[in-house]
Amino acid sequence: MKATVHITLKKGVLDPQGKAIGHALHGMGFDEVGDVRQGKVIELDVADGTDEARVKDMCEKLLANPVIEDYEIKIA
Repeated sequence: MKATVHITLKKGVLDPQGKAIGHALHGMGFDEVGDVRQGKVIELDVADGTDEARVKDMCEKLLANPVIEDYEIKIA
């Protein structure tokens, strides 16, 4: 079973990597790009029957910083 966690900075939190990517894209002529926010994706192979609450606990304790990051969990 796979759990996928998408982690992004909360709105209002400065994203210097996203700004650098946006600046580079504009410099390369990709003027249609507006704001850029960078995040990360973590894929976990978990035991069958692992519920979302268990993965949420992993996020709260280690995978994400809940003070400045939001996360979304998908289990398949």
